Amino acid sequence: MPRKKRQPILTQPVREGIKTFKVRLDARTVITLASKKALDFWKEKYPGAVVIG
Repeated sequence: MPRKKRQPILTQPVREGIKTFKVRLDARTVITLASKKALDFWKEKYPGAVVIG
């Protein structure tokens, strides 16, 4: 009998009390960050990163 494929979880769990924002790294990559320090880290790797929400 074949095994069932598991669907990946595409949403993040909601964390109370933490404000998050989304950053577009390139044309098809969007990440969610919780701190300005993390944004600075990603800006070094992807100079064209843009905050989208």
